[in-house]
Amino acid sequence: MMRAARFHDKLDIRIEEIPIPIPKDDEVLIEVEWCGLCPAIIPRKENPHIVTKETLPLTMGHEFCGRVVKMSENSKLKKGDAVMVDPRFYCSTCFRCETGNSNACLKWGFRGLSGGGGGLSEFVAVPESFCHVLPESVDLASAALIEPLAVAYHAVRKTGISDPEWKEKNVLVLGGGPIGLFVVVVLKMKGVKSVFVSEPTEKRRGVCGELADLVMDPMKENVGEKCRELTDGRGVDVVFDCTGVAPALKDGMDAVRYGGLYMNVAGWITPFVVPFVHFMTKEMEIKSSMAYNDEDFRETVKAFSEGAFSGIEKFVTSRVLLEDVVEKGLEELVRNKDHHVKILITPKREYIT
Repeated sequence: MMRAARFHDKLDIRIEEIPIPIPKDDEVLIEVEWCGLCPAIIPRKENPHIVTKETLPLTMGHEFCGRVVKMSENSKLKKGDAVMVDPRFYCSTCFRCETGNSNACLKWGFRGLSGGGGGLSEFVAVPESFCHVLPESVDLASAALIEPLAVAYHAVRKTGISDPEWKEKNVLVLGGGPIGLFVVVVLKMKGVKSVFVSEPTEKRRGVCGELADLVMDPMKENVGEKCRELTDGRGVDVVFDCTGVAPALKDGMDAVRYGGLYMNVAGWITPFVVPFVHFMTKEMEIKSSMAYNDEDFRETVKAFSEGAFSGIEKFVTSRVLLEDVVEKGLEELVRNKDHHVKILITPKREYIT
């Protein structure tokens, strides 16, 4: 038997003893080390992202890493291998998958969010092909951050801007939460000329200030005017919307230059309403980004393993034992989300002092 955090209904998550999963022929059994909490899993009435594809209860958690403890005789993995798991579901046969866009598969979902056993447990069985081996030099205590980093990596790649071109680009990131911060991290890795962040909360402004060239408080500053001031009156070349709220969208549309790009990364709950005057007079381009595909995840794992995101562990704002995931994890994200960048959960008591 093992412990697992299971979703029974909105606002009803329980730590329960359930059988350890038995891996199928194409699967391996992973002993979970760490699992990140994503705001998308918060079981609130207004949250549209949890769409279960199996009979409840559902073991939660889709940002997880661990070590292989059981595999088939023909497996390319061996016992003790450290792995980061790509948690997505996709069919591999629809037009989107066949064209390399598995992130937008018509049957898209996430293990631990929309079906399957997730990483908020002691063990999880996953397809071997979704396991990415990590070198022993990688600290698993921060490896769970690879999943949200892949979201940011995909968003940056979807702009169509090449790595050398970033050196000439001024960028505004709306929102200093986990994805906004990780977009900044990826842009810095790409060598961006300058990156500004608009974030209303003091805690997150302080965190973003460690990386960004400038952090603005949109409650006190005119974001568009400030961006033009910093770019010789032109405005920023690219805006990444990681907030999904109308006031930030208005600021971003104001801040982007003529012919610039507005990249939406946020999952909007309300309608995405474009300020028409900015949209038309600037002849801007609007794109959207969702999750990541196989290439994005693989390249993010590679970059992480090679130390491209060195120091990112400092953005883990809390580490919590699995038994405390509801009170100190999920409820903490609801009550004090502005005070956190990333909360990581572990089933291993020895890791929490």
